[in-house]
Amino acid sequence: MSRRTARLSAVILAVLAAALMVSVAAFADDEPQPVDFTHNPFDAPAPVPSATFGSGPAVKTGTAICTTVVQTAAQANTDCETTSTGPHNETSIAVNPTNVNNMIGGANDYQLGLNPGGHVSETVRSRAHVTFDGGKTWSMYPVFSNSAYQGTGDPALAFDASGHAYYGTLGFRFVGPANATNPDVLVSNSGDGGKTWDEVRVAAGSGTETSVGDLLDKEYVAAWGNGNAIVTYGDFRLGQKGSFISAKIYDSVTHDFGKTWSTPQLISGSLDEAFVSTPVVAADGRIYVSFLNTTDLTTGRDDYEVVEVSPSTGSPVNDPVKVATVIDGATDYPIALGRQTYQDSVFRSWAAGNIAADPKNAKHLAVVWSDMRNSTTPAPSNPYVAKTNSDLVVSQSFDNGRTWSAPVAIALPGDQFQSWSAYDTNGLLRVGAFDRSADPSNHLYNYSLSTETSPGSLTFGTTPVSTAQSDPTKGDRWFAATLNAGFPFATAFLGDYSGIAIIPDGSGVVSYWTDMRNDVTFAGRTGHGEDAYFAKTP
Repeated sequence: MSRRTARLSAVILAVLAAALMVSVAAFADDEPQPVDFTHNPFDAPAPVPSATFGSGPAVKTGTAICTTVVQTAAQANTDCETTSTGPHNETSIAVNPTNVNNMIGGANDYQLGLNPGGHVSETVRSRAHVTFDGGKTWSMYPVFSNSAYQGTGDPALAFDASGHAYYGTLGFRFVGPANATNPDVLVSNSGDGGKTWDEVRVAAGSGTETSVGDLLDKEYVAAWGNGNAIVTYGDFRLGQKGSFISAKIYDSVTHDFGKTWSTPQLISGSLDEAFVSTPVVAADGRIYVSFLNTTDLTTGRDDYEVVEVSPSTGSPVNDPVKVATVIDGATDYPIALGRQTYQDSVFRSWAAGNIAADPKNAKHLAVVWSDMRNSTTPAPSNPYVAKTNSDLVVSQSFDNGRTWSAPVAIALPGDQFQSWSAYDTNGLLRVGAFDRSADPSNHLYNYSLSTETSPGSLTFGTTPVSTAQSDPTKGDRWFAATLNAGFPFATAFLGDYSGIAIIPDGSGVVSYWTDMRNDVTFAGRTGHGEDAYFAKTP
């Protein structure tokens, strides 16, 4: 398999996993009954005509599906569907600058149905987890109750300065039990703190994963001022039978609270192996976008790039600037189920992180990711043989992203991965991540927060945010695969990212992550669940 084909295959898996749970890896080998439908079946014909699909209560946008009980512990599970056992992953969170007690979390949300005979079906629509009391109670609101899309995923959240919210996702339509149209980029907006949403299609995909077309992927949003926002995303151009042609980054902007969006602009320049973009708005209103680009097709290692774009039009201000080479190539990780993973694990992962802007110094930026520079490379391909040490890595710029410092790793034992970063109100870089450093076996993870000791120092102290550890190496109820008898029902999908956000009044940081502490029972088998957990820390 060529490097380009491998990258495209990984992206197709990443896109479809946002709207697909039931797969070869989703239910373990000894699952007693077949699964009705491998994709989201909402409004689509099912192989079993009498199938009942999980869809939750039929409520319109603006009406809460449910609300949690009051939670006063150090962290909270934001899922209020106590009778539902469906998983949540790929979390994103934003805090309203006009009311810091109002926060919105987004996650891939899987609604399951158990049918007579043991058949399982699902609906997958991302929802808004909303709090107005600082995280003590959470209500769940539909974002797409009248949508023509049969599935949504890859959530991304932002508030502008006026308190208007923007919720980016990918939208899927299914064309049969085994195929889907390439997704569209959607951004919904809310003027009431996340209760009521209007959906807008910003960019349209075309074709399917096995045809000529455009596979749009990994949208992220940022917002500023009064009614302004930007969405960035990747466009994988496909040729005959879904063959790879190019991968480029585009953006679009709105200046009317998300009602209309500009014509998408190419921002990755001449780079054509680009993916996973994230935008940030600096203190002076300038906008920067980070993304990865596979520059070395021999090793498969990527370069992090940053480009400045116009807040008015989204057009690029300069050519992309290389930040650093990322140690994430074809032989830098062990491999399971065709994807990169970590020691004694099978869930897929990658190096991708994001760009952050210092509110105290408009010229000061940082890009944070995770890679294998402190691990043994080349890695054994078998994850049950490999000993991995993935670290968080930071590079910073003090000249508006024109030059970048040498990368610095936050050196901790074991694996840290899927980071998200932001500068706090004091100009200190904060980095949230899944973190196995507290487990000598490098199996269990906490969600942790690394805090810079002084502005610009790139030295950090790290503390766990989660009060219970999660085990993705065995015992998963949902996305499970057994590749080693000593690790049955290993987690095959944990999601691709997590989220943190700074509280604008300076009172701390909120973290939002996929947590597996709670066991669930579904269709007669018990195992680890996947819940969207929230915590606030100083």
